[in-house]
Amino acid sequence: MPKIVHFELPFDDAERANKFYADVFGWKSSKWDGPEDYYLQDTGGDDEPYGIGGALIARESAVNFGGTLVVINVDDLDAYVAKVTAAGCEIVTPRSVIPGVGWFANFRDTEGNVVGMFMDDNNAA
Repeated sequence: MPKIVHFELPFDDAERANKFYADVFGWKSSKWDGPEDYYLQDTGGDDEPYGIGGALIARESAVNFGGTLVVINVDDLDAYVAKVTAAGCEIVTPRSVIPGVGWFANFRDTEGNVVGMFMDDNNAA
């Protein structure tokens, strides 16, 4: 069963947002070496039973249209794009690459939420 593996929270002020999540929840932040104003969030070590990694992303560049985005890991992105399309959902970000990481697509679900799907592929280019 596909699981939620990532989240994105939009921010207006990177320093303020990173400080808040570090001070309140103890998350560790690191700037992603990519094109977006994007800060990966370590929400707990591998030895902890719960928690997923996520990121803080500049609101104006957020692919989630300014709201929180959850990302579901899938084993066949094209098959799941077909499934959500067949279920009447709109694809809002078509299959796109994260070089050396994998592929993603975003859709608007039946309730209007933008949800991400991600497929691992270290050879993605």
